[in-house]
Amino acid sequence: MIILKIGGSILTNKDAVSEVDTKSLKRIASEIKSSLDNSFKELIIVHGAGSFGHPPAKKYKIGEKFDESEYPQKRIGFCETQNAVKKLNMYICEAFIEEGLPVVAIPASSFMRATNKRITEGNLDSFKRYLEKGFIPVIYGDVVLDDELEICVISGDQLIQYLAKNLNPDMVVLGTDVDGVYNKNPKTHDDAIFFDKFSSLDDLDTLEGTTNVDVTGGMVGKIKELLYLADLGIESKIINAEVEDNVFKVLENEKVKGTVISRGN
Repeated sequence: MIILKIGGSILTNKDAVSEVDTKSLKRIASEIKSSLDNSFKELIIVHGAGSFGHPPAKKYKIGEKFDESEYPQKRIGFCETQNAVKKLNMYICEAFIEEGLPVVAIPASSFMRATNKRITEGNLDSFKRYLEKGFIPVIYGDVVLDDELEICVISGDQLIQYLAKNLNPDMVVLGTDVDGVYNKNPKTHDDAIFFDKFSSLDDLDTLEGTTNVDVTGGMVGKIKELLYLADLGIESKIINAEVEDNVFKVLENEKVKGTVISRGN
């Protein structure tokens, strides 16, 4: 089984609200299809919320504590955010289906709960059943009910961690808009140092990791989730999904520039 996460920054236009990057989406769908045509693979796809989900989540401060009097407005914010990410998922699934990929959407908001922004409930039997029938489950960054905060955002990166620790995949891949992990944001620092392997947050000089608005933690948030998996013995790899054929190559287990997240040497 392979868990492939495609960042929202790849699938949406970062500088516009709720706009799909149709060229990137079609290319990635085609690369996934080409790999599955080569050989059978059990695949789960996770995608980020990008410019669809982040603006309303930030506007309504989803996941922050609030007074009871604010609940009506927070509910609307929850609904706006859920609806926005659902729209993005629809566009993504349409593109995948057009490529002949049997994808089925499984929204986190429909079956997951959290406590203080961490997933604490989410039965994955449906994922297993869809996989057994040859489908490709697709889940994405979403909003869910929270036992402490009432509502919160669950990032695609946290979903990867939850899925991987419960389903024990053979491969975990994150497709982002950079080649992997650097000690600084490579888009703003020419002297940023690239890591082939990464095993500790102590190696980072700065906490900035993305160039767009991100309410889910940016690159550092991704690394934290993946280091947890590394503690369980599950390696993962961060690659640049904007580079043509990188998604195809990594699914084929071919060499691709990227950062392996592991606690080992």
